[in-house]
Amino acid sequence: MQGCPVSLQEQTKPQLNEPPQSFENVNERYRYVRLATEELCRSLSDEDCTPQSMTDASPVKWHMAHTTWFFETFLLRPSVPEYEPFHPKFEYLFNSYYHSVGERHPRPKRGLLTRPSRNEVLEYRAHVDAAMESLLASQANPDIDALTEMGCHHEQQHQELILTDVKHLFWQNPLLPSYSSNGDSTNEIADIDMEWLPNDGGLVSVGHDSDGFAFDNERPCHQVILQPFEFGSRLVTNEEYSDFINDGGYEKSEFWLSEGWDTIQRRGWNAPLYWVRGDEGWSQFTLLGLVPLVGSEPVCHVSYYEADAFARWYGARLPREFEWEAMAEGEPVFGNLLEQQQYRPTSLSQGAPLQSPAQLFGDVWEWTQSPYVAYPGFVPSAGSLGEYNGKFMCNQIVLRGGSCVTPQSHIRSTYRNFFAPDARWQFSGIRLARDCSL
Repeated sequence: MQGCPVSLQEQTKPQLNEPPQSFENVNERYRYVRLATEELCRSLSDEDCTPQSMTDASPVKWHMAHTTWFFETFLLRPSVPEYEPFHPKFEYLFNSYYHSVGERHPRPKRGLLTRPSRNEVLEYRAHVDAAMESLLASQANPDIDALTEMGCHHEQQHQELILTDVKHLFWQNPLLPSYSSNGDSTNEIADIDMEWLPNDGGLVSVGHDSDGFAFDNERPCHQVILQPFEFGSRLVTNEEYSDFINDGGYEKSEFWLSEGWDTIQRRGWNAPLYWVRGDEGWSQFTLLGLVPLVGSEPVCHVSYYEADAFARWYGARLPREFEWEAMAEGEPVFGNLLEQQQYRPTSLSQGAPLQSPAQLFGDVWEWTQSPYVAYPGFVPSAGSLGEYNGKFMCNQIVLRGGSCVTPQSHIRSTYRNFFAPDARWQFSGIRLARDCSL
């Protein structure tokens, strides 16, 4: 960033389109993740980093400070007796929802924080980075390494939120500015037929059971019984969703859950978020600006209610989260993720009929029909970090698979994202499933 006084910035900036296949140690992961956040924000002005477009979103400046607060609060303060906090008020300003840590600045008012300045936030990051570098270099401590890795994954979540929140912020601007000039805004690829991939069901293991990192809500690994089902070979496209709209999908209550019908009536929804109808047809607002709607791209920015209504209209349903996980077992984690720097879903290339699910990872988060609840035997993380996931297990729906702004080293087949059923500003889309005859 221009005028950035960050010590880590003096090192070679990360090549986001060439992420390391693995990290040799937690120090390397920490350095890469922290630099990656600042690289994502490099093209943004100071003015871009301050406003808050809605309560569910946060300013870029706040994201950069909050992820730094995480390392200061959960690692440096308890582990380094001589550590001096950067600013006595930052513990209050940049706490998100950790009641056990202390009072917090009201979430709806984050956009009013014109101070600290962006440069002061960068100085805060530099202060914490220097202390973290010393801590990680001082001794091998498995507990500190584990907390640091969790903090890195937490920051990767906020990297994704930075882009989703910037997109929503720019959507409020009549100029409809672009975040990036990367990617192809016009390429249209011929449709690929939807195939139905069978799964015999039965007793399957789900949840995280390896030594690698996972959040507490992915554990413990346990067994579930699945009935036979069929799984859509690809994501639902813009063209298919346009057919739903043209068939009066938003006007026929029989396709909608009661709450969903009430929501679209109250909010006046008649298309996905960021779709714009003009004389020449539909356009969509992207991080590349306003572009023509590409029919073969995965539909994006739909709520759970819209995804469920489309599935009913199509004669199918949304997958259950364990069906999704069973289909993802053994599949490599690659696809249109953050490092590809497309910043929007992409069409599938033409080829042979799909024998395994395409677009499982990246492009869009896939709504499931599963409520976000604890696994049998779930144990929250110890201490204040127990507030990270468990307390949100109410009135949320699980999404799987990651999106075009999810870091590749952050996603895995057991990862459980969750949002309220009316959320649309995330890169959320639709995968279909259907029952088989028993």
